[in-house]
Order: sequence, then structure tokens, then C-alpha cells
Amino acid sequence: MITAAAIRAKLLDLAARRSEGATFCPSEAARSLSKDWRLLMPSVREVAADLVDDGKLVCTQRGEPAHPLTTRGAIRLARPG
Repeated sequence: MITAAAIRAKLLDLAARRSEGATFCPSEAARSLSKDWRLLMPSVREVAADLVDDGKLVCTQRGEPAHPLTTRGAIRLARPG
């Protein structure tokens, strides 16, 4: 069982490794945590939403502001700039 804390740590680590303004796909976190990464994606989006709400990450879709839980399709995450 992969915990929300492990997902949170991975998302924040991925964001910290990027230069300012550089984005990453949430699936990077899921892929690094599980072979069955697709099953993990709802949890990754939930944790990402908490981090977005807390101002620790920003979420975009096609360069426009988005929210991990209300946006369908591919999203990108980044540290706030």
C-alpha cells in the first residue's frame, strides 16, 4: 500500500528537482512508486490537489491554470513561481 505521505514526498521531490517554471506530469510520481501506476493515478491527483490548495504546487493544462480533481485529461505540475 502506497501512502499519501509517500506520494506527497515524491511530488514535492519532483517539483524541487525542476528549474523554476519547469513542469512535470503527475504520472512520473506514480510510475516511480508502482508498477501498476495507472491504478495509483487517482491517489496522485488527490494528493496533488491538496498540494495545489496549500500553495505548494501549481497545476496547469495546456499552459492555463487547472485543478487536479476538476480537470479531465493531461495536467502538468510545477513548484509555484
